[in-house]
Amino acid sequence: MIPTHHPLERSLGICWYANDGPGTGGRLRSSPEDFVVEECETLPPLTGGPYLVCRLKKKNWEQGKAVRAISDRLGISHRRCSFAGTKDRRAVTTQSIALYNVTAEAVRNLAIPDLTLEPLGYANRGFALGDLAGNRFRIVVRECSTDDLEARVAAAIRVVSGGIPNYVGLQRFGVVRPITHIVGRLLVAGEVEGAVTAYIGLSYPTESVPVREAREAFEIEKNPRTALSRFPVPLRYERAMLHHLASSPGDFEGALRTLPPKLASMLVSAYQSHLFNRVLSARIARGVPLDEPEVGDRLVFSDGRTDVVGDRSVGPARMLVRRGRARVGIALPGSTPFEVRGETDATTQRLLEEDGVDESGFERAAALVGTPFSGAVRPIRLAATVRSRVGTDSYELSFAIGPGCYATTVCREFTKGDPLQMV
Repeated sequence: MIPTHHPLERSLGICWYANDGPGTGGRLRSSPEDFVVEECETLPPLTGGPYLVCRLKKKNWEQGKAVRAISDRLGISHRRCSFAGTKDRRAVTTQSIALYNVTAEAVRNLAIPDLTLEPLGYANRGFALGDLAGNRFRIVVRECSTDDLEARVAAAIRVVSGGIPNYVGLQRFGVVRPITHIVGRLLVAGEVEGAVTAYIGLSYPTESVPVREAREAFEIEKNPRTALSRFPVPLRYERAMLHHLASSPGDFEGALRTLPPKLASMLVSAYQSHLFNRVLSARIARGVPLDEPEVGDRLVFSDGRTDVVGDRSVGPARMLVRRGRARVGIALPGSTPFEVRGETDATTQRLLEEDGVDESGFERAAALVGTPFSGAVRPIRLAATVRSRVGTDSYELSFAIGPGCYATTVCREFTKGDPLQMV
């Protein structure tokens, strides 16, 4: 393992590479066609029912906007659209969605640029997150500047096949403005006013100058009416918050509730993801291998079960991990009391205390955004079989990874470049 030299990655807790060799450099997503994603999902039985299951293919569409465009054209609520997983925006993606009480004829009559829906059949249920088995990727990396490109790609393939840190990728924290974890921490710490102010006013260098100036002015003045005249119309979530604050001064909880519930819940889960990355990096810094359980570690089995490694079960646990029947995991705290079982948990507890967060904060946030945050266990190791085709200054990677894993986490082991070149 070697440390990253990119400040943005370090700020997100993404601090280590498993690949000790030099990277290839290069850029992802020079065009949407360079980042192709195909979902591996479990379809509900197409034996009839009120849900029309469709294959959705889209290019350069943010998923929430695509769902809204579909629901608007069909004249239905977006809540009648369900899917197993969220896909990248700047990409060509294929996945399944289910539409409640919609006819196949209505879907066939849709005409939306760069988006197609193919009816597959009717089912008695829609999709849930558990239906996602993973994703297949075909990714082209361009503008590489190295003479030994083929050797560097081959070396990275060997490393990825052996296992790399299963970091939560940059896009989880915001592509243009990676600050969702900051807002989420404030929210879970009970600082709702601070969370709303940060969501509206915290600027980032990659934003346009008018947007940065509007945010910075709001942070100084805290005047929602004045801010509304400055904030560009496309920033609809910020403007919805500002409209609420202008009509109901000081009602920051109400302002937060103007966000779609799923978006608001993602703020909290972004904080959990940031905590996971920091704890994983701290574990790596202690020199503990990704595939070597310690006493108190959590094990994640292929069927989703979890267990805790005890004094007498370290040997059997290591055997299970070596045989691929379980992976070491890190517990993500939530509204249930967090019990420290080992050194990794102790790191989690220390960071929670530094952040001013405990289980009651997750309870309050859950009540505010309407989503339970009971906690989970996330595996710390990601391994994939990667196929490649190498050209003069570019290469193509093909691989499949499980749900909740990030293709950019795989790709950073190849490029070792600026993380903003991957999103």
